[in-house]
Amino acid sequence: MTENQYDVVVVGGGPGGYVAAIRAAQLGQKTVVVEAEHLGGICLNWGCIPTKALLRASEIHHLMTRLEEFGLSAKDLKIDLAKIVERSRSVAGQLAGGVAHLLKKNKIDVVEGRGRLAAPGKLSVSLKDGTSLEISASHIILATGARARDLPGLEADGKLIWSYREAMVPDVLPKSLLVVGSGAIGIEFASFFNELGSDVTVVEVLDRVLPVEDDEISAFARKSFEKQGMTIHTGATVTALKKGRGTVAATVNLGADGEKGLNFDRVIMAVGITGNVENLGLEEAGVQIDRGHVVINQWCETSAPGVYAIGDLAGPPWLAHKASHEGVLCVERIAGVDGVHPLDTTKIPGCTYCAPQVASIGLTEAAAIEAGHTVHIGRFPFLGNGKAIALGEAEGLVKTVFDADTGELLGAHMIGAEVTELIQGYTVARTLECTEEDLVHSVFPHPTLSEMMHESVLDALGRVIHF
Repeated sequence: MTENQYDVVVVGGGPGGYVAAIRAAQLGQKTVVVEAEHLGGICLNWGCIPTKALLRASEIHHLMTRLEEFGLSAKDLKIDLAKIVERSRSVAGQLAGGVAHLLKKNKIDVVEGRGRLAAPGKLSVSLKDGTSLEISASHIILATGARARDLPGLEADGKLIWSYREAMVPDVLPKSLLVVGSGAIGIEFASFFNELGSDVTVVEVLDRVLPVEDDEISAFARKSFEKQGMTIHTGATVTALKKGRGTVAATVNLGADGEKGLNFDRVIMAVGITGNVENLGLEEAGVQIDRGHVVINQWCETSAPGVYAIGDLAGPPWLAHKASHEGVLCVERIAGVDGVHPLDTTKIPGCTYCAPQVASIGLTEAAAIEAGHTVHIGRFPFLGNGKAIALGEAEGLVKTVFDADTGELLGAHMIGAEVTELIQGYTVARTLECTEEDLVHSVFPHPTLSEMMHESVLDALGRVIHF
């Protein structure tokens, strides 16, 4: 690189960073991305994408075990774990290459190294060959993401106790598996290994699985998971993990039921994440940090002039699409684009790709009531939908939460087949500030799973047709 002066430098090439860089380049900003490990970040390389490739294998396995229901048969169904993992890594590799192509196409420079704030408008980059490079930029966007959080005494060792990274490239299909934490990451891995034959136990410190979801959806999910053979302990904690020769002895505090000793072949720790705030020069630059995350305002600005933070580094919700949206918002604000709006996190959908899938947006019923709303609640079960029955996927529920006075769609919560694709309908509705009546008068195609979304709205008004 012959010139190191830029308008925008983005530190981190994940879904927040590379999207921010592309949008900045589109707006005429001379842009460079500094990436220490791999373009695409955790999401593309070790998170969102490769886990979905793994889960696709378990979904196909589930269908193959049900062939007789559809008038089909097959013999000698086998699981080749190595090939499942190989395909997952191949998918991730293909998309990482795609990110590199997009950056090149948009004439964005890429520097492989670790960036650190050196002075106002200055970034020092430690290159892989041991040398350093200084980059000057009017605007520095930090998008360094986050990593798995460890619990003292329960740290992952990569062999018997796995983080999400080891769980994504398992060298063995454990006969028994303990998953600590029942958020999206924990439950997705629990679903994957359970479907492929592992005896899965989930321990959650809170009083329900998928604790950020609506109470009713969480309860539905738990019943479904237990029906599939999982053992679930809520309101429980793992107090000790003792590694043996090929096994782990876990001590689990079950609350009123006391402590219990359980043995497992492997353990997956999925107890949350913490931002990658270290070695960035944040404290020296005057960037405020709170509980492992960089503090930002509504425009992604930190407490240091000219320094911004987006994505997981800047706190929840820890979602790739939130990071990408923040990246666009941030650079459009920098470029002075008209009509830029602060991010409303209640309009960001969340998706969990377990079996059955879970998706939601906005306020839960409890949160809406706590916020002072009088609510209309609508529900519609998959069992009442023709397409769901035809697919052999009649287990699920669509739930909608409306303000009874204004008709505003406050939230939507779904569990069942392909709800991670369906939730976008309610996302658009919330963005456009649709009311109950707007949705009632929308025509949904038949036969589709989306009809349940319409029926749930009708049910909120006491007008449901097909159940």
